[in-house]
Amino acid sequence: MEYGINIMGIIPLRKEPKDQSEMVSQVLFGQHFKILEIKPNWVRIQLADDDYEGWICAKQYDEITYEDYDNLNLNDFPKVGDKLGYLEDVNTGKSTPMPTGSTLPYYHQGTVRVRQKKFKFKGVLASDNIKDLGIYAHYFLNSPYLWGGKSILGIDCSGFTQLVFSLSGIQIPRDAYQQEEIGETVELSHIKPYDLVFFINDKNRVHHVGIALENNQIIHASGQVRIDNLTSEGIIHSSSNKLTHRLYSIKRVAE
Repeated sequence: MEYGINIMGIIPLRKEPKDQSEMVSQVLFGQHFKILEIKPNWVRIQLADDDYEGWICAKQYDEITYEDYDNLNLNDFPKVGDKLGYLEDVNTGKSTPMPTGSTLPYYHQGTVRVRQKKFKFKGVLASDNIKDLGIYAHYFLNSPYLWGGKSILGIDCSGFTQLVFSLSGIQIPRDAYQQEEIGETVELSHIKPYDLVFFINDKNRVHHVGIALENNQIIHASGQVRIDNLTSEGIIHSSSNKLTHRLYSIKRVAE
């Protein structure tokens, strides 16, 4: 089996091996993966941190060895805590922008290393502290909704929750229905800030997730990352006062 790592700022993860295919997620700088299948110009990968699978362009990753892959798994490297950080190649001076939540492999005193390549990091490290979950959630306010997106310039509902929790030191799955399967179920009467709140569509399938705030409010990605009101029925749009999402469950994954 072969292995790889992304050393570009962000790359699309697609459902099928073609440019026109649906983007199911994005791979951030420093994420490493197994290569499951190889086709001309495309590779199907499984991300190490959440087991998510999809296709990436064969021009958009660097190969690593199994030893590299194993070492990356064994270490908990810091993440970018800025809305945007930068890496400068030590040898070429080339600058690479990195979105919030990117991983910094083998970070030490401002230097990042990926095999033979060394970079100087310019930015702020994520705190990796659950107490800052609310701060990171508010980072993304007004970011546009983007199916499969995982950056401040475009993000979907479960990408938003996964990224915010990751910055705060907690790894959760990628999709809303997967996130709903973890944590402790709590009633609305016992909800606390930063509980995950899930919603169902007309087919009774979990299709949306947000993060509970104080005062019966919720922050979530719908059109854009926004704050709305939460009731026993679901999300009430703060401007139109209409029900937009039907409440299904509440899960506590952080204390």
